[in-house]
Amino acid sequence: MQPRKPTFLRQRLNSFGYAGQGLAAAFQSEVNFRWHVLSAGLAVALGFYVGLNRWEWVAIAGAIGLVWMAELFNTALEVVVNLVSPERHPLAGKAKDIAAAAVLMAAVTAATVGLLVFWPYAVHFIENWDKHSF
Repeated sequence: MQPRKPTFLRQRLNSFGYAGQGLAAAFQSEVNFRWHVLSAGLAVALGFYVGLNRWEWVAIAGAIGLVWMAELFNTALEVVVNLVSPERHPLAGKAKDIAAAAVLMAAVTAATVGLLVFWPYAVHFIENWDKHSF
C-alpha cells in the first residue's frame, strides 16, 4: 500500500514548519541575524514606550521585515555558494559580497526609517527633560 499524499492543509502547515526551521537555523548559525533580531526587539520595545501610531508601526515593521528578509536571502545564498564552490573563487566571492551589500542597504534603509520615526520623540523628550521624573 502506498503512503497517502498529504492534504492541501497539511502541505501548507508543513511549509510553515520548514520556514520556522530556516529561521531557527539562521538564528543559530548567523551572528548578524541575531544582531538584527536584537535590534528589532529594541525598536519594538522603544515603539511601545513612546506609543507609536499605526503608520509609524507600519514603517518600523516594514523596515524590520526588509532587513530580516535581506539577511535570510544573504545567508541562503552563502550556503548555496559554499556548496557549489567550496574552494575560493572570485565569482563566488563577488556573489557573497553583492548579497552582503544588499543587507547593508536594507540596514541603512531601516536605520533611516528608525531615525525618521523616532527623531520627533527624541526631540520632545530632550526638550522636556526637566519635566521627566525617573
